[in-house]
Formats: sequence, C-alpha cells, structure tokens
Amino acid sequence: MPKREPNNKFKKLPRKFYERDTLTVARELLGKIFVHNLQGKLISGKIVETEAYLGEKDAAAHTYRGKTKRNEVMFKEGGHLYVYFTYGMHYCANVVTEQEGVGHAVLLRAVQPVEGFETMRELRKLDTVMELANGPAKLCQAFGIARAQNGTDLLGDKIFICDAECVPASRIGTSERVGITKAKEFPWRFFIKGNPFVSNL
Repeated sequence: MPKREPNNKFKKLPRKFYERDTLTVARELLGKIFVHNLQGKLISGKIVETEAYLGEKDAAAHTYRGKTKRNEVMFKEGGHLYVYFTYGMHYCANVVTEQEGVGHAVLLRAVQPVEGFETMRELRKLDTVMELANGPAKLCQAFGIARAQNGTDLLGDKIFICDAECVPASRIGTSERVGITKAKEFPWRFFIKGNPFVSNL
C-alpha cells in the first residue's frame, strides 16, 4: 500500500529553520502546520501558541542543570521532537532548537485543527472542536503523541511541520509562561492574538 502524502501544498520546514535563536523559532512557528501521519491517518493543525525554554539560562527548562537521560533529546540538533511525561498523566511535545549540544526547545501549547477531526475526536473522546488541542497535554492526546514519539526527527515522514505564511508581528501576543513556578517573569510565551484555539489559561 503506497504511503499517503499530506494533503497540504506546503513543504516541510528545513533543518536550518530550527537551528536558529530559540525565541525567533518560537515566534515563527506560529501559523505553521504541525502534522502527524498516524498509521496512515493524517492529523494536522495550525500552531497558534508556543513557549520557549532556554537551557542553562532558564531555571524552568529541563536542561537547566545539564544533560540527563530524561532530557538528552533536547541536546540534539534543532528539528527533533522532545516529548516528556508530566504530573503522572500527561505528555507534552517540544521542538528542539539551535545547534546540537545547546539544550533549548519550544513547547507546542496549542494548535487549531485543520485535518483529521474524527481521529482527534476519537483520541480525545470529545466532540467539541474548540477543545481538541487548545493546551499542550490536549494537543499530544489529540495527535497521538506519547513516549514512543520522543526523539522523532521532524524532517522525517511520521511527524513534521509544514511551512505556511508568516504571522505578522502585529498579530503576535506575548506573555509570561504559564504552569511553571520558576523563571515565570520571562515573556517567552507567544500566541496568535484573537485566535479562539489558544489555550484557556
């Protein structure tokens, strides 16, 4: 059976997109299309909210104290998916940024569903489209992302991000990050202003 290609006119983001300053990548991921080819079923959504985590300079980052078995994926070259388990019940997905060994990443906080609504509903056991992926844990559940996807190369055919028109700076909002207790003062959360699929804080 031939592989099904994404029903999307855009191309995958290249490695060089991810191997840049983390805050720049966090902003420019807004509006891009996140895709998971889940056993032949395509699920996709427009990224509408992100958060940056900057390694050794950021007490909230998993890599603040250096490399461990848990966070080793964050030290890969930009363009890998770092998935972690939190609160004993949820997964969160992050895009690794910058060069190999840096330890920075961008948390995907929310997407606006584009394709694969029925699959998302089945995975989330929920019918309300607005609530399918408007939060980092919801996003992972809706896209079928768990521990097995940790370390996935985003230049591959399973999980990837497609290019799309850049969101104008005037439409990008910023705020302190949420759900953390350390380094809360940094304004490293980015979102598309007025988009109804941004997480409910």
